Amino acid sequence: MTDPTTDTIDAFHRGRFHLVQPKSGGHRAGMDAMMLAALVVGEGPIRVADLGAGAGAAGLAVAARLDQAHVTLFERSAQMADYARRTLALPDNAALAPRVRVVEADVTLRGKPRVEAGLLDDHFHHVIMNPPFNDGRDRRTPDALKAEAHAMPEDLFEAWIRTAGAIMIPGGQLSLIARPESVAEIVAACGRRFGGLELTAIHPRSGEDAIRLLVTAIKGSRARLKWRAPLVMHDDVGHAFAPFVDDLNNGRAAYPRR
Repeated sequence: MTDPTTDTIDAFHRGRFHLVQPKSGGHRAGMDAMMLAALVVGEGPIRVADLGAGAGAAGLAVAARLDQAHVTLFERSAQMADYARRTLALPDNAALAPRVRVVEADVTLRGKPRVEAGLLDDHFHHVIMNPPFNDGRDRRTPDALKAEAHAMPEDLFEAWIRTAGAIMIPGGQLSLIARPESVAEIVAACGRRFGGLELTAIHPRSGEDAIRLLVTAIKGSRARLKWRAPLVMHDDVGHAFAPFVDDLNNGRAAYPRR
């Protein structure tokens, strides 16, 4: 049940799916999740794991665009996992819900505890993640749920990418969105697990510094790292998204690997 005093129901992909989110405390999904989802492409049935899924925005965006994608939303916070379950129970999401499930689990688990939590070895074709990417010392907030979603613990990328490598089939794709200043940690965490990294910087406007970084990599690949052309969110005048970015944000286009 949704409480209008504490929750909102928000439409994404121009109404193709809806999300129950906390009105104030906790993390509220937006463009980051939609850009992350745009990195997933595939034909036929595919299994997708969304690590740290929150209310399920990125995973649902994948399911809404790819009608044979089966998505598992992994979320450690019991409160946010409940938001994801209530999201799937919305009548507006009835067409997607049979292909999406919620698993309450800590994605940093290792070995047998990880498998017992539902993070199975060599199972998923795609793993996506939008991990907390503020330094733990930055933007301190008294809201515990928001702090958990936004503050980066030490060795976060190593722990999350280690799990991604364990649960993904050989040749599967890792996709993530992060801050540009995390690039060295991401590359180091990929190590020998993943290769063929493709990095795309996202800039607010032409001439402005990048604020986000899209990363894809392939499990077991030995291909070299590649920087792709940057994505610019807005034209020089106004706040509307540039046409291609708007298509990505609304599920009308994907951003496949080269």
